[in-house]
Amino acid sequence: MKGIQVTAYGKPADVVKLVDVPDVGRPEFGEIVIDIDAASVEPSDLYVIAGSYGILPPLPHILGIQGVGRVSAVGSNVKHVKEGDRVIVPPFTPSWIERVKTTATWLRPLPTADLDQLAMLGINPATAYLLLTRFVQLKRGDWLLQNAANSSIGRAVIALAKLRGLRTVNVVRRAELVDEIKAIGGDIALVDGEDLPKRVAEATGKASIQLALDGVANSATQRLLNSIASYGTVVVWSAMSGRPFTVSGPPVIFRDQTIRGMWIFNWFQTLKPEQITEMYAELVPLIASGALSFPVAGRFSFDQYLGALDVASKYSGKAILTPDR
Repeated sequence: MKGIQVTAYGKPADVVKLVDVPDVGRPEFGEIVIDIDAASVEPSDLYVIAGSYGILPPLPHILGIQGVGRVSAVGSNVKHVKEGDRVIVPPFTPSWIERVKTTATWLRPLPTADLDQLAMLGINPATAYLLLTRFVQLKRGDWLLQNAANSSIGRAVIALAKLRGLRTVNVVRRAELVDEIKAIGGDIALVDGEDLPKRVAEATGKASIQLALDGVANSATQRLLNSIASYGTVVVWSAMSGRPFTVSGPPVIFRDQTIRGMWIFNWFQTLKPEQITEMYAELVPLIASGALSFPVAGRFSFDQYLGALDVASKYSGKAILTPDR
């Protein structure tokens, strides 16, 4: 069985290899085997390869954190799926491999939909769902603010917000992205800058914004804090700037604002199976209907993994890996 493995930390050409690994074998009680059809290359994969991710796995390590495939075998007492069903790969299961074995009881059969989009269902839409539901209780008509709005998570936030009747202020770093964000349903799109709080207030009629989502960090975090209301919350889910967030103490103190971190891996350790099932029951129709989709830069067979990593490093669309079978 083939898998794509990182053997050390460094440049992909030096440390990532296509290797033979032992097959997963037959499923036992409560287990299923999934034949991988497609898996996406995510920024976290690139960070792991470089050795710069927040938590690094023991080496050598099969890469990939999400994907989609078909159930090829089921063990005894498995009732939630059957052979032939298409399912997502449970998030954070190494997916750049031909087959995986899992006991995830929350998995459900997927409808017919674009395979590449299904491969990207596991992590980013789920992150967006949790960002909108686990920190601040928003009601229909409320505003929320986010930067990194053109990212996969930002796009998912827009789609989920529309479904829930929420309004979004979406911050991007380049002017040419404004129309794109509006085209996918963003209510307001603004280019980041020092005067962002003033422009957010003008665009929303000085709305009391209680939730901001930060995927950039550095000085962008302070601009979000300055744009939201007293007692509001900024949830930092990434640091795409490559720098830690910097904030001024007095405004946070005297406006009773909250800064929270969020890593979806931790949430998957605490959510009950029925909560995960409920979450994906809301997310799957968005992908199946096309209401939520992510740009795809190219598809690559496993033996083209270096090309996939190169494309992914440009952040102009997702690279999709497919096993050579």
